[in-house]
Amino acid sequence: MSEATNAPTASDYIVHHLTHWQNKPQTEIVDFSVFNIDSLFFSVLLGVLGCFFLWKAARKATSGVPGRFQAAVEMLMEMVDGQAKSIVHNATSRKLVAPLALTVFVWIFLLNAMDLLPLDFLPVVWSGVYSLMGLDPHHAYLRVVPTADLSVTMGLSVSVLFICLFYNIKIKGIGGWAHELVSAPFGTSKNPVFAVILGVINVAEQLISFTAKTVSHGMRLFGNMYAGELVFMLIALLGGSWAFSADPGSLMLLLLHVVAGWAWAVFHIIIILLQAFVFMMLTLVYIGQAHDAH
Repeated sequence: MSEATNAPTASDYIVHHLTHWQNKPQTEIVDFSVFNIDSLFFSVLLGVLGCFFLWKAARKATSGVPGRFQAAVEMLMEMVDGQAKSIVHNATSRKLVAPLALTVFVWIFLLNAMDLLPLDFLPVVWSGVYSLMGLDPHHAYLRVVPTADLSVTMGLSVSVLFICLFYNIKIKGIGGWAHELVSAPFGTSKNPVFAVILGVINVAEQLISFTAKTVSHGMRLFGNMYAGELVFMLIALLGGSWAFSADPGSLMLLLLHVVAGWAWAVFHIIIILLQAFVFMMLTLVYIGQAHDAH
């Protein structure tokens, strides 16, 4: 009876898993000095790991019959390069854009793939570390899927925005881009009064367009990964309900937990790949639009 009483509720379980390890307690007031240490740690770790794998593939590349790892990397590079050529028509820009797109795809795939780890594995290990340090394990918060953190996905999309602004200025010049801001997509008028009014409307439209693209770019990835994480939590609760239940009939919960967990993990592999590909493609499309003149 005491075991059932001390068992965490479903709400407690979900809230604990959705709480970040932060450098200081977060308040209701917007505070940009609060950092999600877990998201930063796993993002940097997986970024370094992804770069290491690509470096290792490049280092061991041979002109003969490639091994499986080299063949997989070459197929990935050909796919990314083909997409870059079809969207960004400036050969000089592609020298930077194509490797950037490859890095984005690999990095986001690795970040998304953290969702396939057993849900409680790393949090339980982290709780054990807290206990060894003499700290309260109930406050050992750890989220291991960086792309389920809005600050990470929006940071990535804002970085793409800055790259687009860079290419707008580089390709068109500061004067050409400024003229495009006040003329596209509605054009200009020879009447000075209408020209000013139309220019303000054009600038507003361009600002809304940049904002909408950036927000949707980050929110799309975040929403899909956050929803996937929640589904894994709900499936884990089926197993928890079985573990804390003394009813023999609750074995059905264990069966549902195993079957649903396996099925969702298989389906989630497609989501992980698809979201990495979509983010990469949108990055190429937005950079390609920065090269186009209106």
